[in-house]
Amino acid sequence: MRGQIRFQVRRLACSLVAIVSVTFVLPGDAQATTLPTRDGDCTGPAVQTFGPASTSAAIVGATVLGGNAYVVTRGVVPARVAKINMSSRKVTNTATLPTGEGGWATTVSGGRVYIGMYPVPDLYRYDPSTGSVTRIGRLGGASGYIWALTTAPDGTVYAATYPDGGIWEIKPSSGTVRRIARPVSGAQYARYIAADATNVYASVYSPGRLVSVNRTTGAVRNLSPFADQTFGPVVVDRDRLVTTFDRQLVTMSKTGSNFRTVALPPNEALIDAIAVSADRTIYATARRSGSVYRYRTGEAGLTVVATPSPNDETRGLSVLSDGRLFGAAGSGGVWWVTPSTRKFAFIDLISAGLTPGPDRPQSIAYDQGRQVFVGGHWAIETYNPATGARTRVRVPGEVKAMLVLNHLVYAALYPGTQLIVFDPATKSVRTLGTIESGQQRPWDMDYDPQTGLIAVVTAPGTGYLNGALALYSPTSGKLDVYRGIMNGESVVSVDAENGIAYLGGDVLGGGGVTPVWYSASVLAFDLTTRRVLWQARPMAGQRTIQDLTIANGDAYAVDKRDPGVWFRMKLTTRRVVQQGNVGSYGETLLHQGQVLTSVFTGNVFNLGPGLAQPKQVATGLGNQWLTDPHLAPETGWFAWGAQGRNLARIRIDPACGVTAATQKSKPRFDLDL
Repeated sequence: MRGQIRFQVRRLACSLVAIVSVTFVLPGDAQATTLPTRDGDCTGPAVQTFGPASTSAAIVGATVLGGNAYVVTRGVVPARVAKINMSSRKVTNTATLPTGEGGWATTVSGGRVYIGMYPVPDLYRYDPSTGSVTRIGRLGGASGYIWALTTAPDGTVYAATYPDGGIWEIKPSSGTVRRIARPVSGAQYARYIAADATNVYASVYSPGRLVSVNRTTGAVRNLSPFADQTFGPVVVDRDRLVTTFDRQLVTMSKTGSNFRTVALPPNEALIDAIAVSADRTIYATARRSGSVYRYRTGEAGLTVVATPSPNDETRGLSVLSDGRLFGAAGSGGVWWVTPSTRKFAFIDLISAGLTPGPDRPQSIAYDQGRQVFVGGHWAIETYNPATGARTRVRVPGEVKAMLVLNHLVYAALYPGTQLIVFDPATKSVRTLGTIESGQQRPWDMDYDPQTGLIAVVTAPGTGYLNGALALYSPTSGKLDVYRGIMNGESVVSVDAENGIAYLGGDVLGGGGVTPVWYSASVLAFDLTTRRVLWQARPMAGQRTIQDLTIANGDAYAVDKRDPGVWFRMKLTTRRVVQQGNVGSYGETLLHQGQVLTSVFTGNVFNLGPGLAQPKQVATGLGNQWLTDPHLAPETGWFAWGAQGRNLARIRIDPACGVTAATQKSKPRFDLDL
């Protein structure tokens, strides 16, 4: 956001496709909020907080044991494991996991659930009969991920970890833990794992390999037919392995022979979960669509069974004893599919009784004099300062960027790259279009009143470099995508001014690939003629221009890879005329003629114009944003943002000196953490 936007747009085209949204009214007293101080008054509370900015019941790990499913929360602290009765479809118990923010990995052994954590690689055992949680040990150093867990036929548990790229063995009977292999030299990610009586099978990257590791000797065998190929989930099915790579479902022998592939449909990006039924039917879930596919040997291709949670990530997929499929959606839901009828049921975990927790906010917007909107994990949350009322509306993705036009909220979502509009008056959510074009992560968006266009910039998925600029017209409903507009770079920042979109690039693209440029660029694109006007690389060695703002003919930008570096570049000469350091990276915005930046150290600075050095205007806001720290300003010298994970109203008046985040209001509701 470049400041508060107050432009009018025509009503949306009637051809928009509606998405079913679920609204949750969060508990609270719904009282009016007293907003302190008037502009120019530096005596009142500098910061007020109003409870969690974003709440979530998002999950990462999921598994099934008997008549219950078990899911592990993501992003909230402390993380929790929840028990779901599959008959009543209700959460019947939760237990706290003392370390980490979530558990990607789950498996069952001996009637207990094992959970592997991140960002500390701790392994826990949960006993459903008592509800107790026991820490088994730490699989590696002080930080890292237990990416995957599996159970061998004899009950031994195996883990795949980062950053050591290790395969670990856990003996439930004795509790002993040992690393049996680091199967690929130089690889940090052991990502997916399966086991039989003899071997452990693992997808490792980068470099990418599919390997088998002998459980007794630790001997490693490369099963990959290619030099460097990233494989996905891997499942043991009797005498064969089922896995995926490069948008293909793969079956092969356990020695790597008889390698057969079936292509995903063109609209899908990857397979994120696989399960095999007793009759050897393969079921797989895919992104982008969130659909469940079926494959049987000899069939020409994959067949869609159902789409129980559109555009979602699947965190667990199991075939139940009655032939139904059970799946866990990363957004915070679970579902059941009957393959023979293609019917399904979806249950949101909040409505099933899982109490949401404070999540890291991802974006924020403010409709002047009305409401604050916070984007989070598969939800937009609304706070009304006048009444204290707040609601949570489900959307099909993580809300990475938002802006307000004519009291409507436009948002760009990860990972499906949908552009949506949310109407606070009706609580309705509509999809306007999907960027796709090999893109995955929206980073920023802005509105240009001269052309009436919304500009969205994106990064591709892992292993690719070229990002995109997407232009959407609220008047016509047309969406145009310019992939590779910054050749060899993803696009992470946009400021649209007077018919020109100014873009900031990142030479690392989607990550996991060798850059082709040494320094990131700034590019000017004419929104009327749709032509590149110029491109410059203003700072040698700076690989990511995380955010930029245009003011008085200059571009103000903050860099990411050398945290804290900022610069001012003349647009006419494309030369840097001022530079310095603000301690970290974040967002920039132009407000009341001043350029501000909010960075991850919890500080806000005034960069200019007319300043020899940045002037600090706020501090103590914390570092809990999932994306860059955002500010959504009011018309005066206050802005909505976050202090820690709490929604906050922050004084940003340069005339008031440094605003310290020491004043806190009692939260309007209790999430019972």
